[in-house]
Amino acid sequence: MPPTRLLRLSHALLLPLLTASLASAQGATSKKSFPDASTSPLSIEAMRARSYPGSAFTVRQTLRAGSNYSRQVVSYQSDGLRIDALLTVPNGTPPKGGWPAIVFNHGYIPPNEYRTTERYVAYQDAFARAGFVTIKSDYRGHGSSQGEAVGGYYDPGYTTDVLNAAASLRRDGRVNAARLGMWGHSMGGALTLRAMVVEPGWIKAGVIWAGVVASYDLLQNGWTRGPGAEVIPNQLVHRRFDVIAKYGTLTQNPAFWRAVSPNSYLKDVSGPLQLHQGTADVEVPVTFHQALEKGLKAASKPFTAYFYPGDNHNLSRNLGTALSRSVAFFKANL
Repeated sequence: MPPTRLLRLSHALLLPLLTASLASAQGATSKKSFPDASTSPLSIEAMRARSYPGSAFTVRQTLRAGSNYSRQVVSYQSDGLRIDALLTVPNGTPPKGGWPAIVFNHGYIPPNEYRTTERYVAYQDAFARAGFVTIKSDYRGHGSSQGEAVGGYYDPGYTTDVLNAAASLRRDGRVNAARLGMWGHSMGGALTLRAMVVEPGWIKAGVIWAGVVASYDLLQNGWTRGPGAEVIPNQLVHRRFDVIAKYGTLTQNPAFWRAVSPNSYLKDVSGPLQLHQGTADVEVPVTFHQALEKGLKAASKPFTAYFYPGDNHNLSRNLGTALSRSVAFFKANL
């Protein structure tokens, strides 16, 4: 049996066993007292209480220029960690007030496989060519960034990194701090949504492709994945159950799961959203996209949603269309 199939089989067996174990313990611990949600650094209020100062960029490497923009690997500070990033800056004189800028949040890539200048380059290029400063962070534990890679759903670290990337852009004299957007794909979509409710004054508009943007109820009970989907690493599975062990299940402590979910704070989303989803996505189900749409409607927040029939997680069949719509959206809203 191929190694990847063995890995998938091990996860298929592990998750039900862990879930069953927690469920069996639930009756015995139904009256257990759990720590208040405010003690969790993942809670939205705890994240709002923190500061995200960013830092000046340090140039680590100058890369070959794009068609009308420069490219550099830079670093900035986040939680005392050095975080590397790919920064693009348009050529020429900035407009009055500085260039508009986009924080670019990539999806899950196994940290040991991640490279700053690989994957998402064509995506980032589309925004760079359109006259935006862009920055794509290597989240902690990725590439040469310091820190531990623990995932984006049960730990605030990656969101902290992208908020410090935004803060670093706001400090840069080439950038107009009032014209800052955020783009996210898959896990990066989750980071985008969380960032837009944690710092509601910063991000003026957001674009999310195939985002993991559902409440924790759907994340834990409705995340169905198709054949060929990415293998979930053991450390990320265990991270989830570490949080559950401390704060309780969705049934035992629903207040906690509401407090850590950006979907509970959609009324505070900082600007309009544009959503993109392929209907044949085997990684992230369409139901996540639909749930976010429903929540945004209930919160009376402006958004535009696009479905791409038969398209995959990367919108490969409609890539040009999705990029054009995303660029146009940022031009209209930044």
